[in-house]
Amino acid sequence: MKHRLLILVMIFSITAGLAQDANQPSDFLTKEFHKERRQKLREKLPANSVAVFFANPVRNRANDVDYIYHQSPDFYYLTGYKEPHAVLLIFKDKQTAANGSQYDEIIFVQPRNAIHEMWTGKRLGDVQTKAMLGLDQSFNNSEFKKYNVDFSRFAQVLFHDFTNDVRNVPSDSSDLHDLIEQFKVKVNYPSSGQALTVNREPEKNNLNTTELNSIMDNLRGIKTAEEIALLRKAVAISCVGQNEVMKALKPGMSEREVQGIHEFVFKKYQAEELGYPSIVGAGHNGCILHYIENYKPSVSSKEMLLMDLGAEYHGYSADVTRTVPISGKFSPEQKAIYDLVLNAQQAAIEMCKPGAVPAELDRKARGIINKGLKDLGIIASETDQHLFFPHGLGHPIGLDVHDKGYKTFKTLQENMVITIEPGIYIPENSKCDKKWWGIAVRIEDDILITKNGYENLSALAPRKTEDIEAMMKLSSPLDDFALPELKTN
Repeated sequence: MKHRLLILVMIFSITAGLAQDANQPSDFLTKEFHKERRQKLREKLPANSVAVFFANPVRNRANDVDYIYHQSPDFYYLTGYKEPHAVLLIFKDKQTAANGSQYDEIIFVQPRNAIHEMWTGKRLGDVQTKAMLGLDQSFNNSEFKKYNVDFSRFAQVLFHDFTNDVRNVPSDSSDLHDLIEQFKVKVNYPSSGQALTVNREPEKNNLNTTELNSIMDNLRGIKTAEEIALLRKAVAISCVGQNEVMKALKPGMSEREVQGIHEFVFKKYQAEELGYPSIVGAGHNGCILHYIENYKPSVSSKEMLLMDLGAEYHGYSADVTRTVPISGKFSPEQKAIYDLVLNAQQAAIEMCKPGAVPAELDRKARGIINKGLKDLGIIASETDQHLFFPHGLGHPIGLDVHDKGYKTFKTLQENMVITIEPGIYIPENSKCDKKWWGIAVRIEDDILITKNGYENLSALAPRKTEDIEAMMKLSSPLDDFALPELKTN
């Protein structure tokens, strides 16, 4: 009897909690934002079509522990829904339900379940999804199998093809795996082993797995005022992290300790996640472009530290990189390489405006770096092929750290947000004077394209060598922070 009473109390507590939002931030994107985005998508859909979106799968970390769930950016962009095991349909034209009502969008979500919510947190369910997210046609995902729509009558059924493995939960007949399988039956998806070819003749094949990506690329590439506000906050948080590390950095710290300071700042400002795994590389480790081990136990005063980290705030990710001398002062060689990268970056940034071609920005920055490397004697000619600057100049940011935008738009557009991130990496044993070995510099800033030019959203974190050195002389709140020595035996 006591156990039954306890469960009833828990069920009441969970149900009551859904009616309160006092413990939630107040600056999430509104349901009106998502509704407007769905309408913009609808306007871009082909005649007599339906777009189908599935939530991201749950990913297993090990045994009975899953990774922290992260919603599909497209799904979140269109709905604000952050839970798994859901499917969204957006129709070009009004549809008529069995009761005679009309609708042009419908979502199927995971149902309320008091026992599951006791373990993994509250769920919206169909009723709260309708009330809080503004989707009038909202049903539990168990209803999708019974949802009677004739997909063959649409000229096109647009969706992202299924390229990821999705685990089947045997105890749940309406999990994402089953939703996908049910959808495949409904649309006559080719059986396993058969290739899916898009045929634009509806009577033969109305499945289109190519066009939806370009439509979403077009939509998400240009940011709204609401999105820019969230990106500003994510970038500002990331810049404060850079600044606080510059103040606190001392020889002998570990890369992981530096990572921890950054990420503590992110959490202090209520950033939910990292936009991508943090990169903190000292010396030669900075030459590994996506170095995420961050395991070096003690950084040397002779090295530089490359720090590429971005806070994710309400789904939107910053991407800010700074490279600093661990000693607090650049050596002549470090300064020469750093200033070369900075000059290339600034030249590219100053070209940013509506109509600018990203490839031309890249060419400008790469030309400056090649000339500089030649002048320093690191390469023999400006036309030499080398790997000292092996990556592109930048990319859009947003709900993905490498966001949608460049594939559809061949030129920069107002309200795009992009990174400009040239770099020079000289690994040990490179074919140049040994004095350059182990120097790695990347400077990355987040640039908003404005009506007539640009705004550097990450200007809060210093870029010039003298400004970095001045920041590193400032006292840190962590100067007197010391943990007790661990005694394990």
